[in-house]
Amino acid sequence: MAEVVLAVDVGGTKTAAALAGRDDIPLATRVAPSRAADGPDAVIATITDLATSLLDAADAETGERTMLSGVGIGTAGVVDARAGTIVSSTDTFADWPGTDVSARVHARLADRLIEGAVVAVQNDVDAHAAGEYRHGAAAGASSALIVAVGTGIGAGVIVDGRPLRGAHHVGGELAHLPIRGADHLRCPCGRIGHLEAIGAGIGLHRHYLSLGGDPAVSDSRAVAAAATAGDERARQAIADSAAAVGRALAGAASLLDPERIVVTGGVPRIGEAWWDPMLAAYRAEAIDALQTTPILPGALGGDAPLRGAAASAWRN
Repeated sequence: MAEVVLAVDVGGTKTAAALAGRDDIPLATRVAPSRAADGPDAVIATITDLATSLLDAADAETGERTMLSGVGIGTAGVVDARAGTIVSSTDTFADWPGTDVSARVHARLADRLIEGAVVAVQNDVDAHAAGEYRHGAAAGASSALIVAVGTGIGAGVIVDGRPLRGAHHVGGELAHLPIRGADHLRCPCGRIGHLEAIGAGIGLHRHYLSLGGDPAVSDSRAVAAAATAGDERARQAIADSAAAVGRALAGAASLLDPERIVVTGGVPRIGEAWWDPMLAAYRAEAIDALQTTPILPGALGGDAPLRGAAASAWRN
């Protein structure tokens, strides 16, 4: 097999791993439960078990022992990318803060790594951003803000081809911006009125219920279905949630002035009922010089974090 790296996307529920070539395109992908609640040993074992399974399959296909030119990992949590360690995380990951992911994965895969190969670790949304920047909707831009709106909200900032990490490893984090319209909702961080409290999928659903929506509507997907069926409260909840994201993007654009903004994740897939109020809110809030900043949907879908993780393994 030609030169390959291992790319890994560690989420709270599942972990995906792939072998990738020089173009960062996954050649073979496998998925397993992350076992985040079981602690760091379980998460690291999931990563390395997936790697071993992929490598053994490649060996069987080629008749040769497959070696890795590097490993790139995108993981939930605040990550010190230089050290490859976890700074902080939500309670979804038991005892994840302080874990030296880079060293532990390197040790367990040492016999499969070529000399000098690195294990690069970064936040999962930064990996997603890198994927869209190198190969997707932000390709060719000198700078970009890439925002993932799903169960939660994450963002990555790329400037001159490099991610903005920040002094405390949270550069580009939009989830906890105080935002108008979210004052009645508590953010997962425990504070009132942050963007994630209303703009994320869980926040959208909670906002719907706060408007008097049907308690039988169980999540943001069900809210979207109810809106399609004519539920006016559902339509209002989607519009309010989307507008909060648009206002946040206008504020971020004023601070960062990116050449391009890319919005991805499950919530934007609601469609025009989400995109139209999001864009309208952005246009209403953004200053004149930022009115023409392109705001584009992501192009890579679920492959984006794996392709960004692969890129980090080659280029570190």
